Formats: sequence, C-alpha cells, structure tokens
Amino acid sequence: MALVTTKEMFRKAYEGGYAIGAFNVNNMEIIQAITEAANEEKSPLILQVSAGARKYAKHNYLVKLVEAAVMETDIPIALHLDHGEDFEICKACIDGGFTSVMIDGSKHSFEDNIALTKKVVEYAHERGVVVEGELGRLAGIEDDVNVSEEDAMFTRPDEVEEFVSRTGVDSLAIAIGTSHGAYKFKPGQKPRLRFDILEEIGRRLPNFPIVLHGASSVSQEYVKIINENGGKLDDAIGIPEDMLRKAASMAVCKINIDSDLRLAFTAGIREYMANNPSHFDPRQYLTVARSNVKALVRHKLINVLGSAGKAQ
Repeated sequence: MALVTTKEMFRKAYEGGYAIGAFNVNNMEIIQAITEAANEEKSPLILQVSAGARKYAKHNYLVKLVEAAVMETDIPIALHLDHGEDFEICKACIDGGFTSVMIDGSKHSFEDNIALTKKVVEYAHERGVVVEGELGRLAGIEDDVNVSEEDAMFTRPDEVEEFVSRTGVDSLAIAIGTSHGAYKFKPGQKPRLRFDILEEIGRRLPNFPIVLHGASSVSQEYVKIINENGGKLDDAIGIPEDMLRKAASMAVCKINIDSDLRLAFTAGIREYMANNPSHFDPRQYLTVARSNVKALVRHKLINVLGSAGKAQ
C-alpha cells in the first residue's frame, strides 16, 4: 500500500465519531513502534514530521523510513509536515514525498494568514497533496514552536468560515485550551478545554475536519520513572484523556501526540540504563524504549482516539 492523503481518513473519522492519531516521528525505533501498534490494531495512521525532526534526522532518511514502514503494514498511512512555518518548507515536503502539509500562519494577521495558507493550498492541490491550516495560537514550547501565555489566543468561531472559504484548506487546527510540550499548565491549574468553541466551530463548518495540537496527556507513570532515574519533571501535567475522547466524538478528526512519545521513549532508556549501568549496546535500551512507545500508541488508539479497527 502506498502513502495516502488524509481526505478519506477524515471523512470516515467525522462520520464515525473518532479521531486519527498524528504521531510525531524522529527516528527508526519510534516509527517502528507507532506503525507496529497501528497495524496490529488495524488503525489508520498519520506519521508527522516537525521542522526540528527534519533538521535532526534529515528529510530523505525520514521519508525512506516511513516508506519502509508502509511496506511492512497493510493500513492507510499519511505522511504529514507538522507546523510548516513558511511556503518554502511546505514546498520542499510536497516535492519530497509528503502527502499532507500544515502551514502555520497563526502568528500573522488574519489577512496575511489567509494569503500564506492560500499560496500553499494552491501549490499542494495541484500536486495531489492536502493542507492543514491554523487559526488561534496554542501556548507552550515544542521544537521550533514557542508561544508565551500572553501571545496565546483561542480560535474565534466567527473567523473560521471565511478562512476556510478563502484559502481552500482541507482541515483546520484550532486553539481551545491545549498546549505544546509537557508543561502545559501551571502547578495547581486544572486543564480545561473550551468545548463551547469547538461546538460552535463544528456548527459553522459542518462535516469539516478539525485538528487538535498539543494533546499529549503526559503519563504520570513515565514521569515518575524519569524522575526516579535522574529527571526533573515533577510539575508536568497534560490533557485528561476523557476530554480528548470527547473532542474526538465531536468535530475533531486529528489529534496530535508528541510529548507522550518522548516521555515513553526516554523513560525506557533511563530505567534500562539505571538497572544495567554496564551495558552499552544501543539495541538493548532502544528495544525497551521502542516497546514503551508501542504500548503507549496502542493505548491511545483504543482508549483515546477510538480509531482501532477502523482500517478494516
């Protein structure tokens, strides 16, 4: 099976009241863990690459690793650019084998965001690639994304129809209270998603796929393991999974997960090295890390996204 776009995935997800997991990838082990879990659970899948991942692993390496994963599975897989900041990086990914790109013009004015997004959409659609845009800004820090709480803002429902109509974008990332990174909230602050905004956007954009970024739940199990083995993540807290499941039952068709993968991977390495200080074979500790990520992804597919079995 070749790489696919997200069009058919999102149509089925919207009608079925579930979401597709968009998991960030950085290396071979993470790609293997995610695709093995999705293949065993028969779930459609989005593998996404950030600008930081492209700098680290290089574009061609990641594309070929994803192509290898496609050869090993029989599920629909899309390859997506996460948070493309300008036309050039989107163009490079479109020309370089990606089936989906995100152009994040949320830092610009409404008109400039429309102009930039439309330019990417026109180039992508001519080449059979789909485009995700963004309205509203999430707080938090992750890779090249760095937005302070002061600069963060909820998506305005009264802007979404005009934005989608004028850009021709295929899906829309919105801000309703999620946040990038593991430190999503201040100590003592309770996570809260603005389902009223999501509901209004869904009313204004019927049958249109909505995307949630910054949706890791920050597993306290992995936080504890990291802390017990030299880490300092005591204040890390994420989005409760029941809130994400509710969002997936509404208009949200794509939920991005990155920090949870990093925590699971790092916890596996830290715990293994602490218990086996004389070992130096990366295949040993990376096997544990990969197993952690696979278990995490399987849990997300079944209990949070509701996408298990949907690739049948």
